[in-house]
Amino acid sequence: MGAIELTAENFESTITDNAIVLVDFWASWCGPCQQFAPIYEAASQANEDIVFGSINTEEQQQLAAAAQITSIPTLMAFKGGELVFRQPGAMPADALSQFITALRELDVEAVKAAQGEQAE
Repeated sequence: MGAIELTAENFESTITDNAIVLVDFWASWCGPCQQFAPIYEAASQANEDIVFGSINTEEQQQLAAAAQITSIPTLMAFKGGELVFRQPGAMPADALSQFITALRELDVEAVKAAQGEQAE
């Protein structure tokens, strides 16, 4: 399927309407972003059950600010509408593949329950 462009207009609906969403925050002038782009695109082609979104931080400055992006590239993962992962820096292809496998297996409800217990 390939990565889709996310904007302030479609970000929220993309996160809430899909089971798993990966989001890459990037900029055209960023060397590591350019190195990560083909890895991310290849992963999007290989994992059609996951939505891969891409946010150009230069064009979507308010969205990047709302997401508190201070370093690019930054990869975020949402499962069941919940932010479950956030990491700055480019990932090698094998690490991204391993992460996607772990993300599919992640039980979001168990994580939320554990977080609730910690808060008490």
